Amino acid sequence: MGRSFNSNRTINIDEKTPLLLLAGPMFLEFLLNTMLNNVDTIMLSHYDEAAVGAVGNANTIMFMMNILFNVIATATSVVVAQYLGAKRFDKMNMIYTLSIAVNFVIGVILSGAFCAANPLIMMFLHVSDSMRPYSMTYIYIVGGTGFLSAIFNVMLQILRCNGYTMIGMCVTFAINILNIFGNYLFLYGPLKFLNMGVAGVAISTVAARAIAVVAVFIFFFARKIGKISITYLRPFPGKLLVKMIKIGLPTAGENLTYNLYQTTLLSFVNAMGDDAVNARSYCNTLISFAFIFSNACAMSTQIITGHLVGAGKQDEAYKRVFRTLRISLPITIALASFNALLCRYSLQLFTQNQNIIILGQMIMIADIFVETGRCLNMTFVNSLKAAGAYIFPLIAGILSNWGLGLSTGYFLGVFAGIGVAGIYLGTATDECIRGLIVMYYWYKKKWFGKSVVEKKDKLLLEEKSS
Repeated sequence: MGRSFNSNRTINIDEKTPLLLLAGPMFLEFLLNTMLNNVDTIMLSHYDEAAVGAVGNANTIMFMMNILFNVIATATSVVVAQYLGAKRFDKMNMIYTLSIAVNFVIGVILSGAFCAANPLIMMFLHVSDSMRPYSMTYIYIVGGTGFLSAIFNVMLQILRCNGYTMIGMCVTFAINILNIFGNYLFLYGPLKFLNMGVAGVAISTVAARAIAVVAVFIFFFARKIGKISITYLRPFPGKLLVKMIKIGLPTAGENLTYNLYQTTLLSFVNAMGDDAVNARSYCNTLISFAFIFSNACAMSTQIITGHLVGAGKQDEAYKRVFRTLRISLPITIALASFNALLCRYSLQLFTQNQNIIILGQMIMIADIFVETGRCLNMTFVNSLKAAGAYIFPLIAGILSNWGLGLSTGYFLGVFAGIGVAGIYLGTATDECIRGLIVMYYWYKKKWFGKSVVEKKDKLLLEEKSS
């Protein structure tokens, strides 16, 4: 499979690394998350309906917190991959320590801030009096320990960039099982007499995350991937931290603006009635399977691209991304088409409402074009970030989301009266046009020379190779 190990137990990643070696475990990890990430909601639905909505509101806040945590986590994936590609193992312990320390500090600060602002958040979201105590309890417990997610996100990126994508899958599976077991204990099992409800579910979630953090650290040290010590931050690598923030902030901004754009589109759908809202919800569940495959391929390509760019192999990186696309795009289109063909039957798993099923069939046809564009976007945007070109994807995303996707979605869905399928056609227009734009940017090699690895590091690599 092209694996070899150097002195610090890192799996060798180059232009010959099979895509599925990295993408396979990631796909299974994302699939497990997709199938199990609503466990709290499902189990709570049999306990208290008000608790379900309360946790949903709280998770909206948790999602925003995670976007901020991913500023450093995303930068870590780029920097670690490039420096590993450049064989600068002498700097890896410093990078690992810096990433974990900074995200831990950010995690503690944000956890405290969200807890302090909890009452104001409830007022801003207009959470009802019946749900407010539940939501606040969940945020105090889960949000107050948000630094666990901050550390876990960084460690997961470090392990992935070192080639250990299988660990993410195994840990994700384990913590979800632990979370289910913990929920059962508090809601229906031996600890039911405590009548903790949402608090019990929150404690179960935190306990599972804490165990996950311990697990990834144990693996990190057991495999001798690197070392973590405050001594590696003397003198403090301020320039590298600035680089990481410059990489992470545009990515966080891109994710934030995309989610605001999708929220605005959702407001259009909400005005179309309950059937449209439900059709969208059910279809998104089916759509997720095509999405997570292209996402796994894109993230794997990002790791490979980072290694190649760090090693100074820009031409190899250029060719490798197009080679990946020849694999991921046909499979993604096939999955989306398969969804569209079977949706009249698969939607009956959720509802017998024929109007919803008809709307769902229209959505799934439109989604073939959405997934085509999305595969292009994720492949090239992730690769551009891995190469150090992180500003262009942000600009392209903002202009295309709000200037093209929103206007086209409104025109087709609302003005032309096509309905919820028109909203998806607007999204397809955005994804496809933006996908072609970022592909052209990659094709023209405008990302050459944007590596975060310093030139002297590359010269040292060339001297070692000669």
